[in-house]
This record gives sequence, C-alpha cells and structure tokens, in this order.
Amino acid sequence: MSLPLIPAPARLELLDGEPYPGPAEPTASTAVGNRDDGGYRLQVGADTGFSSDAADHRGASAARSSATQLVELTDRSVPALEIEDAPRYPWRGLMIDVCRHFFGPATLRKVLDLAALYKLNVLHLHLTDDQGWRYEVPNRPELVERASTSEVDGGPGGHLSVADLAELTAYAAERGITIVGEIDLPGHTAAALHAVPALNPDGLAREVYTGTEVGHSTLRLDLPETAAFLEDAVGALVEQTTGDFVHVGGDEVRLLSPEEYAAFIQHVEALVLRLGKRPVFWQEAAPALQDPRSVLQLWDSNADPAPVVAAAAHGHQVILSPGNRAYLDMKYDADTELGLDWAGHVDVRDAYDWDPATLVPGLPPEAILGVEAALWTETIRTEDDLFSMLLPRLPAIAEVAWSVPEVRAWEAFAEDLPAHRALWDARGLAHADRPLTGH
Repeated sequence: MSLPLIPAPARLELLDGEPYPGPAEPTASTAVGNRDDGGYRLQVGADTGFSSDAADHRGASAARSSATQLVELTDRSVPALEIEDAPRYPWRGLMIDVCRHFFGPATLRKVLDLAALYKLNVLHLHLTDDQGWRYEVPNRPELVERASTSEVDGGPGGHLSVADLAELTAYAAERGITIVGEIDLPGHTAAALHAVPALNPDGLAREVYTGTEVGHSTLRLDLPETAAFLEDAVGALVEQTTGDFVHVGGDEVRLLSPEEYAAFIQHVEALVLRLGKRPVFWQEAAPALQDPRSVLQLWDSNADPAPVVAAAAHGHQVILSPGNRAYLDMKYDADTELGLDWAGHVDVRDAYDWDPATLVPGLPPEAILGVEAALWTETIRTEDDLFSMLLPRLPAIAEVAWSVPEVRAWEAFAEDLPAHRALWDARGLAHADRPLTGH
C-alpha cells in the first residue's frame, strides 16, 4: 500500500502482520542512545500498536508527527512497519513576518501545528519592522503603545504581549519547536523611530509608515539613546525567548557608511553574545562579523554569495533561505494574485528540487546549520492568504530540510502530496491548487 509520508524517512520497512487501526499518539519506550538530535524509531505492530524510541523530546515529536500522518493518510488502518529516521539538518525553520500584516496567537498556533506536522523545529518570528513593533519591552512601553497599531495600507496592527509570547513558546515546545524572535537592526526601524524620538538625529518622531519600500530607516550608534535602547530591546527579546539564538537582522541598510554599518553590527553581535545567546544575521552582515558563534542567513538569491562563503571559512554557520527556492511569498507563477516576484516564481517543484549542500558554490556542506522557509506579508492580509502561500510548498521545504538526497525524488513527492490535502482540509487550512507534473 502507498504510504505518503512527508518528510521522507531514511528507512521505512513494511513488516508482516495485519494492519493496526491505531491511535495517533505513539507510546514512548526507552530512549535510543547515540541518535542524532531529533532522530527516532517508530514501530507499528498488529499486537503492540504504536511504540517509539527517541533520544530527546524533539525526536519524540517527530515520531508523533509521523504517526499522525500514517493514521490520517491511511484512514486509520496502518500496516505493520518500522521507521528509523533522523533529520539531515538541526535547523529546520519557517519564518513568519508579523510586521507588514499582523497575525496573532490563534493563527500562529495553527502555523505551529502545521510546522510540527512536517517536522520543522524552528518558528522564526519577524517581530519588528518599519510598519510596526510587535513585542513588548517592559521598560519601554511606548514601543507597543505608539508603534504597534499600524501595518501595511493602514490596517489595525497588533502585538504579542509578554504573556502571549510565553504561551506561544510553551505551545511550540510541546511540539518540539523553538521560537526564535527577530528584532531587525539597524534598518527596518521606522516603527522604533516613531515610538522613541530620541533615536532620530533631530529628536523628532518619525511619521507612521504603512508602505512597503525598504532602506529608508536606520538606527545610529553615535546618538546617545541608541546603545541604551539596544540594551533594553534586545535584552527583552532574549529574556522572552528560549533556545540558543536570537535574530538581529542586518539587511537592506542603505543610510549608513560601510564603516558605520560594520560598527553597528559588531556592537549588536557583542551585546547578544554577552546576554547569553548566539546572534543570527541576514547575509549582508557577513563581512562585519567578529565571532564564529554568529550565524548568517542567506536569503538574496540575486546577490553574490562570496561574503557568506568567506564567513563560513572563518567558522560561521549558515542557514539557507534562498529567495528563489524558500521564499514562500514569491508568486507561484505570473498569474498568482498574491505575493512578489523579485526572486522569480517559486512553484512547488522549485521549493522541492534543490540540494542545500550544492546550492552555494564553495560553501562547505558542514557549515550549513539548516534550511528555513520564509513568508513575508506585504501582500498577505488574511489567514487564508497566509496558508494558501504556505501550502502546498511548505512540505517541500520541510523534506529538503529533513531528508537526505538519497531518499528524495520529485516524482515520488508529487505522487504523494495530493493525499495531504485531506490533512489540511481537516485542520481548516487554505491551500493553493497547484499542478504537480512537469516543471
């Protein structure tokens, strides 16, 4: 029988025995030693039902996701089988921009459920930008009071309270997912410049910005208020998120000289490390980084990757989010109503049919920390908009991030994927009807 299981496991063996119409929840047994982070073994027996071995909670979550898919996709009649599996990359992420248009806890819980179903383990929340400030800094209440009630085209905006972020963090952790928050620095900061006038050279608050242009705002280290602001804003995000990382931006800065930009990046890098986390920067920061614990995220598929390759040679790890493969705000094709096209069109096969290890010439495969899909929300206004851009492309990125090339094949993926529409329908998630033949 066909077992459309995404991401594809390293080993799936059908065993003799009658199908077991089992529960979606496997029962945990003894942990498997020496298993890669997030690895698991899942067994289904006619007499024993579901059982799983995992080295950690993330492996148990991955086993539960496989069990859920098996039960729902086989109409609860699962054959006797054994799956042995472990992820290819430790960072398997999805970035959601809640700044251009705000999406609150209810939608983000649905995003987390979907991410867990496909064994993603990072939800990267883009929490600050020109159009709005989306998380609380307790000793700077003006940030959400003055700069959270705006978004692209003048919508109502919103923000995540300390309690909201704590509840989402706990919800994510139950599903083996870590939330990584992002404060975008030093550019993309018009919302901060509106809320805190002293961050502007003239001491006057910036106007509220509800457009979509980039590169027109920046913080400056030479202003007395800036260092204290960074201490408060970065410190609050570090305190409110778990895990080893915090994202601090660094992209599309056009108002600073190269020397000013490098000094700013190095200041933020040192601050995050002092606060006990590893900073993640967009790829533009590569030449400025000083400490190999800092991570780069490659996104601009039109840019020369040489600085990222050079940084990797100095020990920096890299997350791959190439716009022409992993940016799920790109249009599926020229007729797609939503989305952008600066990186071209990204249909399902484009999102699936690439190998991170060979994407960037000269980048050592061992420097790749992982793969992350990204969904920016300039044109994404509703929950249905959001999920129709994620689906059906997100499972493709998830399989790239999880499965080794030897078990991946576009033809098999395209054959299996239509069965997953029932999973999305059962969860009330909109999805695009995309052809899966040809290219």
